[in-house]
Formats: sequence, C-alpha cells, structure tokens
Amino acid sequence: MRTPASTLDGLAALRRGDLAGARELRLPGLTEFPREIFGLAETLEVLDLGNGTLTHLPGDLGRLRKLRVLFCSGNRFARLPPVLGDCVALSQIGFRNTGMHDVPGEALPPALRWLTLTDNRIDKLPPALGERPWLQKLMLAGNRLDTLPDSLADAPNLELLRLAANRFEALPPWIVALPRLAWLSWAGNPLDGAILTDAATFVSWADLAIGEPLGEGASGLVHRALWRRAGTTPAQAVAVKLFKGAMTSDGLPEREMAACLAAGSHPNLTGALGRVVGHPEGKQGLLVPLLPPDWRVLAGPPSLESCSRDVYDPELRLTADTACAIAAGIAAATTHLHARGLLHGDLYGHNILWDGGAGGAVLSDFGAASILPSGEMAANLARLDVRAWGLLLGEVLSRCAEEPAGLRQIERACIQPDPRARPLMAEVLDALARCPGAVSDGSGPISSVRRPGSTS
Repeated sequence: MRTPASTLDGLAALRRGDLAGARELRLPGLTEFPREIFGLAETLEVLDLGNGTLTHLPGDLGRLRKLRVLFCSGNRFARLPPVLGDCVALSQIGFRNTGMHDVPGEALPPALRWLTLTDNRIDKLPPALGERPWLQKLMLAGNRLDTLPDSLADAPNLELLRLAANRFEALPPWIVALPRLAWLSWAGNPLDGAILTDAATFVSWADLAIGEPLGEGASGLVHRALWRRAGTTPAQAVAVKLFKGAMTSDGLPEREMAACLAAGSHPNLTGALGRVVGHPEGKQGLLVPLLPPDWRVLAGPPSLESCSRDVYDPELRLTADTACAIAAGIAAATTHLHARGLLHGDLYGHNILWDGGAGGAVLSDFGAASILPSGEMAANLARLDVRAWGLLLGEVLSRCAEEPAGLRQIERACIQPDPRARPLMAEVLDALARCPGAVSDGSGPISSVRRPGSTS
C-alpha cells in the first residue's frame, strides 16, 4: 500500500515541528502509528488515521489527554483497542470496516458519546456499553449481532441507533422505552418482513440522457437526467439516483430503494418514478422527480460537536406561516409512511428539501427506513418518528421571530420522555390542523394533543 502524498507531507511537517499546537491531524493511509504524534499531546483533539493498514495502537495512547475524536476506519483492527479506555476525553470513535470481531468493555472510554462500528464482524457487545452515560449515537449496521446488552436499556441519552443488516430475530422490547431515542433502523435483519411495493415502472438506462451531478449521499450519487419515453415528447426532466451498492451507516442500499418504492406517492415525499434497469455496470438506480432548482436542504447534517443534531444556517429566519407549512408538510408525509407500514428512521432537517420561501417541503432519503411490525409494537416504534418530528419542530420554531400559537405545546407532547404518552403522527397532524393559522382554517386553538385511546 502506497502512503498518500498528503500524509507524507503531513509526517514531514510533524517531524519538523511545524504542527506544534495543532488541534486536528489527518494522516490517512498509514502502515504504523507515528510516535511524533505525542508531541501534540497538550493540544490534539481530533485524529484521523483512516484507510491504512494499522492493526493496533500504542499502549500509551492515553497520553493524548485532550483527544476527543479518533477515526481509524478502513484499517485492519480485529479488536477495538483496549487502550482507548485510557483516553479520558475521548468521546467519538470510528472503526468502520476494519474486520473487527471483538469489542472489549475496557476499550470504551468513560466520556463515550458517539461510537461507529459499521460494517464489521461483531457478534457480541459488552455490558459496559450501557454504562457510558453520555452515549448518544451508536452505529452498528452491517455486523453479526443478534442481541444487544441489556444494560443499554438504561442508556438515558441514546438518541440514534443503527441496527440494520445484522442477525436480529426480534428487537429488544426495551428499545421503545428509551426516553430520548428518535432515530432507529433495523432493515435487513431476519425480523424484517418483505417490503410490499406498488407495481414499479421499469426505466431503461438507454432511455435516459444523464446530465450533471446534483448531489451525493452515503448511499449514492444523484444526477440530472432527461427521460425519453416512447411516444412521449418532449423528454421529461428528472433526477436519477445511482446506488453505490455498499453498506452505508444506515444500512443496505437495496433496502433503501425498496422502501422508497413502497412509500408510494405523496406531495410531501420525494417519491420514485421507477426503477432503473440496464445500467452498463449493473448499478441499481431510481428515477425520482426533479425539484425546482431553487429548492435547498433545510439544514446541514450533524457535526462532530452537535453529534446527533443538525446544523442550521445561523442566518436562517422563518415566518410563522412558513414554519407551520414545513411542520405540517413533513407531518403529513410521515403519517402517510406510517399508514403504509414504514418507519422513516432518519427524520431530520438535512433530509428535507424546501422552497426557501413559502414552506413547501418534501421528505427524502429512505436509507434508514424499516418495516413496522404488527400490533402494539408498531405504534410504539412509530412514536420514534414522532419524537424526531418534535425535535425538528423545535428547531424550526427557534428560527421564527414570532412563534405560531400552540406549536410549542405540540412539540412538548411529541418529545416527552415517556414514549407511550406521545401521540401518534396522525394525531399530531390533526392537532396541527386545529392550531390558529397553521394548516387549516384556524377554527380554534388546541387544548391538548390527543393520546392513544382518548376520546377528546
């Protein structure tokens, strides 16, 4: 393996002392850990050593007492290094796709907040995982797990959990009782049922004229395209999402494609026009509607600092009417998904495209979507999306100079720590319609959001 030129330059600068006082250091493609890194022990906070051939870390790594973030994904670690537990400030750890099969409890630092172990061979996790009180984000898709440590039932701050493409025959019953969990995926496990889709239109690659790229996500690349249908003129402007075909942090691309097709048509969903077939490299793809060029994402994805919360443009300001329109549109889309037996699992501002003005909005990205089971468990799992929507509502309202009446009360009902007391999404939509000036004729304020089984 050849070390990248940028890494060689970085090593040279490190050895000359040019990086003294650095807080961040990125050295991808290493074959061994450079001892010179310890020269930054008093300042280093972020260390990225990804995509190399490292198999272990030095036993005195704890000398990096300010280290908060460590990325070692794409290396060759069969075991999560126990020395990580000696790093007192370490809160974010990324060891994706390293061939790992062993996670010792002593490798989990006391300040652990965000752990990414996606695409490995792990079949068991230690009880110590649930004993890390700050744990907020846990990425475990693409492993060999069939159970989770019961200690996680007491994880007070766990908000995002990815379990897709493992070996679960059932979800632990305590998952739906976690007070802050809002984003969960489990598609591609044995417990997962078949996704029932409407008859999909098959779109030949030969009928598409591919244009410039519009964006790239974890699972694929989106292009502008023209669709030339037989007997139809002129060609229709569309977007094409081509899937990378690899495990993502949320799960399997083929499950995302199936969920997007199963979601059907709704004005507040990006939706799918058909499945692309006949790609010369065998890639899977979806044909989706092309949104107006001035539409944009509502927020940026979470940062290292925000962990599980989106990052908004600090200049973003919304009117009360716009905030109501966004909230109601996404609530309607989520209600539609739940009625079709799907949990979105990734209801975030960075997965919402909006018109930048009046509040027209669509929910996108089905990478974390999962099939809801039958019975009471389905309702309890659906309330995870309700909490995510409530958090989104709070973020939108905080950008209003004058907040719409009644919406803070709905927000509180949706994010309350007792999941069973939260309303269902259809009840939220009904409550929104009764907010003055919100999404209906403003017939009157609401006194409460109805609870399941209530008659009010």
